[in-house]
Amino acid sequence: MKTNRLGQSDLHVSAMGLGCMSLGTEDAQATAIILEALDRGINFLDTADLYDEGRNEEIVGQAIRHRRADVILATKVGNRRIPGKEGWSWDASKAYIRSAVKESLRRLQTDYIDLYQLHGGTLEDDIDETIEAFEELKREGVIRHYGISSIRPNVIREYVQRSGIVSVMSQYSILDRRPEESILPLLDRAGISLIARGPLASGILTDHGRSKAQRAYLDYTEAELTELHDQLMSQTTLTRTLTQTALQYPLADPAVAAVIPGASSLEQLRQNIAAARSQPLSVLELEAVRDFSKAGRYTLHV
Repeated sequence: MKTNRLGQSDLHVSAMGLGCMSLGTEDAQATAIILEALDRGINFLDTADLYDEGRNEEIVGQAIRHRRADVILATKVGNRRIPGKEGWSWDASKAYIRSAVKESLRRLQTDYIDLYQLHGGTLEDDIDETIEAFEELKREGVIRHYGISSIRPNVIREYVQRSGIVSVMSQYSILDRRPEESILPLLDRAGISLIARGPLASGILTDHGRSKAQRAYLDYTEAELTELHDQLMSQTTLTRTLTQTALQYPLADPAVAAVIPGASSLEQLRQNIAAARSQPLSVLELEAVRDFSKAGRYTLHV
């Protein structure tokens, strides 16, 4: 598996990582998927303290406890559960980040996190205090590097200008090309990498995804999704699978270091790995995909 440097850091991540959110809570199956991923060249695992109320971090930590040195481990912080209150509350304070990282370390069974990410962010946060928390954790060796996970251009710009982030995780796929307008050029100029989540658009951008296209997605109607799926399938049938096209599309941008599709089965994982190992899209293939799909624009938080 090809690896790419994450921003200006010393982290080199596999071009396809494993988004761990969809692993589920069945230990044996989730562990099998993680270990298979590592055996097949994936070194980048992404989780969050939010997933399954921390259970996801526990499963990941248990699975990699004897292979920690083989893994670039990423997790996230910012969503706080308050006892007696339903759901999660947003908390990007320094005190909470320093407290939450200890719990993530415990669940992950490790004494350091390779990439610690703010799981959201707003302009109403005390951004300087949030950055200070991450910088302190980095100096103390608790984390190696930090980034943010956000689809808000205004928040991303603030962290690019004011912090030492090495990455931005954001949704990016053939069906969600919004980062191309301003985010990807901004990150490329700053030497910061994009980690593309949702590259398969909830399974729509796969060979068997036509049935999943029978519903709206972002600004696509059901009819538009079905037509786009048919167009992409007709383009790729002779040369590559739609999954290959979908995973290679984000990776064609120089600012993208990795795509992180999820996998809830070994079969899904193996299909994704084969797709990530396929040849990059040609100029003609990229042009065709862009002709078929919508460029997209951010309309909120700009």
